[in-house]
Amino acid sequence: MTALAPAVWGTTYLVTTTWLPEGHPLWSGALRALPAGLIAVAVGLTLPRGAWWWKALALGALNIGAFFPLLFLAAYLLPGGVAATLGATGPLLVAAMALTLLAERIDPWRIAWGVVGVAGVAMVVMGPGAALSPLGVAAGVAATASMSLGTVLSKRWGRPVGPVAYTGWLLSAGGLIIVPVAFVVEGSPPVLNGQAMAGYAWLSLVGGLAAYVVWFHGVGRLEAGAVSFLPVISPLVAATLGWMVLEESFGLLQGTGFILAMVAVSAAQRTPARFARVTEPRPSLRTGDARNAP
Repeated sequence: MTALAPAVWGTTYLVTTTWLPEGHPLWSGALRALPAGLIAVAVGLTLPRGAWWWKALALGALNIGAFFPLLFLAAYLLPGGVAATLGATGPLLVAAMALTLLAERIDPWRIAWGVVGVAGVAMVVMGPGAALSPLGVAAGVAATASMSLGTVLSKRWGRPVGPVAYTGWLLSAGGLIIVPVAFVVEGSPPVLNGQAMAGYAWLSLVGGLAAYVVWFHGVGRLEAGAVSFLPVISPLVAATLGWMVLEESFGLLQGTGFILAMVAVSAAQRTPARFARVTEPRPSLRTGDARNAP
């Protein structure tokens, strides 16, 4: 079920390029996050308490508030394939962060498949003439690091409420962070026609509310190393839709890369016993006990 979230996020490129007004990446992020967050808070009927006010703000900033603008900046400055390939490095970053924050030792099985996943996504989406902007590369790496840290901290801190209320906290916090930046950088919100309203409704209600409820529910149940591979599905879905709807090229190289990336995602969901004995965390430092179970 958790894989459905990045699959839905893979529709963002198609919706953005065909339905949304150009030149408003920050407002697109805010309109995607804030309405969905407020709806989820209203449905969940629960506000943060105590330390969860700053935790929700921190997680909202990492998963939404910082991630969306950095992602859009990378998309504007880099070819889509380069940006997607940088995003596919998430499993490797999560492995490094989990070593410190979750006391999870480096898993050679998942590291190997993480490299395969990056190579597969690169084969699918990166063209031979891809140009590199230093600022764009920095933004792409920072976006991936932001969501990776948000995933690891979500696992470390647990989820004190149901997934709907929890998603509402994070989407609302992230949206509120983006709105003032959008006013300063882009000015007033764009005027929306019916097509744009439909696009934002899809990104907010399906790609935002529904997808993030499923995502954060899965983060609470899956190992950080396993769940970190699932966003690799997003650029694969985007490339497939580009081929089917926008008539973009998709040849033998792209097909081979697609298979490699999907095999990497699948293989990383389970660690063979001979590797599990090496990578099992120390009992005294385990996280996700009964108090944090969903």
